[in-house]
Amino acid sequence: MNKRAPLFCMLLFSTFLMHAQGPVRDRIKTLKVAFITEQVGLTSEEAQQFWPIYNNHEEIMGDIRRKERAELRDNIAQAQELTTNESEQLLDNLIALQSKKQQAEQDYLSKMKTIIPAKKVLLLIKAEEDFKRQMIQQFRKRRGKD
Repeated sequence: MNKRAPLFCMLLFSTFLMHAQGPVRDRIKTLKVAFITEQVGLTSEEAQQFWPIYNNHEEIMGDIRRKERAELRDNIAQAQELTTNESEQLLDNLIALQSKKQQAEQDYLSKMKTIIPAKKVLLLIKAEEDFKRQMIQQFRKRRGKD
């Protein structure tokens, strides 16, 4: 615990600095890093291997999500006007993207399992869900105040 305290304090301090000057997305990312580090209990050695893989996975998943949104945004509004062939092509594209997403998740979890214990991988999954839930709750609270 003593080894993690300075790391956590540093992350918390950087979070406050980012909060004061950075864009919202950067602040959220910093908060997420601090939250995951604390919840999973990464050692400094684990963190050195963990974060590059985690960040790479986030980029891959972001690309897949952008492609999904682009496919849907460009075509779903015109679903009534699409021909059968166009509809089948769109659906095939979406299925392929879903498959890519699933394969990326499997690869990611397999890599994580080699650098941190399985228990910490499960804690990571839980921490990500908890962080999302907290962000949604905060958004709803702020939205309700407006």
